[in-house]
Amino acid sequence: MKNTLHILTGLALVLNLASCGKKEETKAETAAAAAPAAPAGDLEEIKLEFPKPMFIGTPVPAELPNLEKADPSKVIKSIMVPKGTTNLAKGKPVTSSDSAPIIGELSLVTDGDADGADGSFVELMPGKQWVQIDLGAEANIYKIAMWHYHKQAQAYIDVEVQVSDDPEFKNGVTTLWNSDHDDSSGMGKGSDPAYVETNHGRVVDAKGIKARYVRLWSNGNTSNDMNHYCEVQVYGTPAK
Repeated sequence: MKNTLHILTGLALVLNLASCGKKEETKAETAAAAAPAAPAGDLEEIKLEFPKPMFIGTPVPAELPNLEKADPSKVIKSIMVPKGTTNLAKGKPVTSSDSAPIIGELSLVTDGDADGADGSFVELMPGKQWVQIDLGAEANIYKIAMWHYHKQAQAYIDVEVQVSDDPEFKNGVTTLWNSDHDDSSGMGKGSDPAYVETNHGRVVDAKGIKARYVRLWSNGNTSNDMNHYCEVQVYGTPAK
């Protein structure tokens, strides 16, 4: 009888402790639900300015294994960034693996105009090429918006976006976007999709990474072997 009483008493104590634990959990959950949401920080919306659509002629079918299906509902039309964020790339110097472009001047890449009309884009020689923007100083980079030639419906091959504090991109390189699905450019496989160029361009999330230089690669397109850029915008703030 005494053993039974001890067992029942112990069981009651365990149940009571478990009940207290559940009550504490419930109180914590209730308090968390009642507490105001953590502030998102001082963010502001920047609406991207898109050039007019300029498709002409008959589109060349883009046949790439990693080509995404076009979905207008997923177009990024604005970005949320910390207050004080600006397009740090505007007017900044541009260099390239092709120092003498076939068409246009490298300065067109950062002139603030994403239009695809004649005289608004730069054409680089065939094959694997890059353009590089010097922001002038290390910056907190939040978003990068880029426009390749969008007058025709074509996709650019092996597009990569990298940042670094090294102007030669030999050290401290971070890749933010990589659509080279088979490592044909010899810089590593990427999981990002290839996409058909439109006047909406493409926005890359840089997540506030600190860097001074931005380098963009491509390896021709589905229409021809040339590489083109209409505009690259780098949204960020000076690093402290």
